[in-house]
Amino acid sequence: MSFLSTDRKFGIRVVSMAVLAASGLSLGGCAGAGDSALSGAFVDPAKYELYDCKQLEAERKSLEARTAELQGYIDKARTGTAGTVVGEMAYRNDYISTRASLKLANEAWERGKCAATAPPVAAPASKGKGRAGH
Repeated sequence: MSFLSTDRKFGIRVVSMAVLAASGLSLGGCAGAGDSALSGAFVDPAKYELYDCKQLEAERKSLEARTAELQGYIDKARTGTAGTVVGEMAYRNDYISTRASLKLANEAWERGKCAATAPPVAAPASKGKGRAGH
């Protein structure tokens, strides 16, 4: 014998799902707002102090790629059922940490007055004489 009627159980389930959905939406909305405020808690402020410009350039590229990758995961997770909650729980801390590291690397880059190196230019194929004529 059940203490709750079927209609009441259904009502409780609907309310529970609504609370879960509202929690997920609020979690998703708040997570982006705190990125800069929480960044100090995720990375060492002196992390890049001893890096030279070449090291900083490589680190910045790596961090930019990782940030884009994590944002892609978060965006993809949002398309699924309860995706906002899953995306936030699975990727948000790593995303915030990576963005904070990128911010520090960019600040060290600017303090060091670094300039990006130009990509190597491929040498044009030479039209020299071959050995066939000798």
